Amino acid sequence: MNTILIGIIVANVLISWKGFEDYSFMRKYEFHVGSIRSGEQIRMLSSGFLHVDMMHLIFNMLTLWFFAPVVLNWLGNFSFVLVYFGSLIFGSLLTMFFHKNDYSYRAVGASGAVTGVLYSAILLQPDMMLGIFGIIPIPAYLFGILYLLYSIYGMKAKNDNIGHTAHFGGAIGGYLITLVKEPSLIVDHSLMVILLAIPIVILFVMAKLGKL
Repeated sequence: MNTILIGIIVANVLISWKGFEDYSFMRKYEFHVGSIRSGEQIRMLSSGFLHVDMMHLIFNMLTLWFFAPVVLNWLGNFSFVLVYFGSLIFGSLLTMFFHKNDYSYRAVGASGAVTGVLYSAILLQPDMMLGIFGIIPIPAYLFGILYLLYSIYGMKAKNDNIGHTAHFGGAIGGYLITLVKEPSLIVDHSLMVILLAIPIVILFVMAKLGKL
């Protein structure tokens, strides 16, 4: 049982629980564009340890629990921490990029960091099979591509309260950091590296064309 993984999960649980019990604490450390633009950059990190409710927290921590061992086994403790926190920051940065003029935009959750770990695990072990709803088998790489395409749809539709932009930013972080740490993947899994990059390219082309 990896102590770093346990430590990250415990930190999420304790800080989220404090946020559940103390609304002012939640408001002080959540992702809030207006506050960040006025100088409170700590929110870009602290918001990743707060959650909307218990189900949000459980879902993120379970996903992390399932996929973190792949990254830990391949890359080791230090690189896992780099993937986790790097993805969290990538998620926050992409969210700021797309919502910089929406001063009232708020968000919380470890989803960016967790999605980065998920995408890293898929890149490292693309032949993994995932179970959608626990029963429908799907190759990990296909899930990763479909998930990011869905995130683009969610960013464009803006019809729910899910932080699709943070998810996408986290995936980009996990993808890039993993390739920097394991450049041999570019040769060994070149097709997967290209396939997993397709949604990222689509996102930035759509942003450049003003379609988001």
